[in-house]
Amino acid sequence: MTEAPIIEARDLKKIYHVGEVDVPALRGVNLSIRRGEFVSLIGPSGSGKSTLFHILGGLTPPTAGSVLIENQDLSKMSDADRTNLRKNKVGFVFQKYNLLPTLSAADNIAIAKDIAGNHTDHDEQFERALDLLGIAHRLKHKPRALSGGEQQRVAIARAIVNHPAILLADEPTGNLDTENSTAVLNLMRELNERLGQTILMITHNPEAAAYAHRIVEMRDGRIVRE
Repeated sequence: MTEAPIIEARDLKKIYHVGEVDVPALRGVNLSIRRGEFVSLIGPSGSGKSTLFHILGGLTPPTAGSVLIENQDLSKMSDADRTNLRKNKVGFVFQKYNLLPTLSAADNIAIAKDIAGNHTDHDEQFERALDLLGIAHRLKHKPRALSGGEQQRVAIARAIVNHPAILLADEPTGNLDTENSTAVLNLMRELNERLGQTILMITHNPEAAAYAHRIVEMRDGRIVRE
């Protein structure tokens, strides 16, 4: 039997109401992502990428259609269940690092564990991830003492500390120079290849998109290539 997709979107539609005008952001999107797959989502501004990202992560509901995460229908979950799903099954990485400036890198990562109710010590898999990320020796430093690339690596570590099944990354290299962008993209590919992390990454950069196994292109609220 073929394994069910880890993410499955079925006929997703999203309409925003702007005054008296209805603005369609998604116009019937269908998308399946296999466990362990690295997928890039590309498209021009206004194509629906970010809307799809937020719906798949359970951050906002669709107007119509459904999303299944590990065969669980988000629309049939309570708010509490969706919150628990985000805590335990989905890790988020954004263009802005969103690190708390008064805390060390280690404490920024620990907050994600506390929120998820995970009070265990770091396990071997996470220690391997820290080695891949190359920040084990920088964990005592606060964000202001870290480069942009190091801050983004800390943000990635925070996103995967609870071993989420899915990593959703929204323009993770958008604030980085070329050297640090390449380093972060290589690290994400290593997380995927060595640890089997499922990754969906939004990017406007074709060179960044090429790091994935598959490129999905959106335009005008629809998927036009995958």
